[in-house]
Amino acid sequence: MIGRRIAASRVVLLSAMAMLLVACGAEQEELQSWMDQQRREVKPSIQPLSAPKRFDPAPFTGAQLVDPFSNQKLSVALKQEARQPNSLLASEMNRRKEPLEAYPTDGMAMVGSVTKAGKPVALLRVDNLLYQVKLGDYLGQNFGKITRISETEVVLREIVQDAAGEWIERTSTLALQEKAR
Repeated sequence: MIGRRIAASRVVLLSAMAMLLVACGAEQEELQSWMDQQRREVKPSIQPLSAPKRFDPAPFTGAQLVDPFSNQKLSVALKQEARQPNSLLASEMNRRKEPLEAYPTDGMAMVGSVTKAGKPVALLRVDNLLYQVKLGDYLGQNFGKITRISETEVVLREIVQDAAGEWIERTSTLALQEKAR
């Protein structure tokens, strides 16, 4: 009994699928005839390609010129700048570099200040090390000299190049960084 029901349900299912496929076939034929008609009626307008232009290679003549990014050219320019009597860099180029001049100022954080022998001293954290700096010390990569230390900031005088290539002074500060709680 159960076997007959299964067989009957299979027959009904197969006949329903056959009817669906016949209906799909009719739609396919209609679609195919429309596509054929469109191919016959529509003619694409394609512009012919122009012939490629002749390439004439030119020899590279810049190989004999000085590389604009060479260290030699930069050091010559800095020496010439230092020889000028009114140059801001003259005194900076002739002094010995201090350890904190190897680090950029954006990697430094003021974490406190103390007074030693009546003079203010700032505590700076650089690469997870603590440094004590005082007035007149140099730090940063722009010839930064400490001009003022308060409880909340360190004021620097830096020498940088402007857009025209001239060396100018600018003032920057390192503010006290309080740890977030």
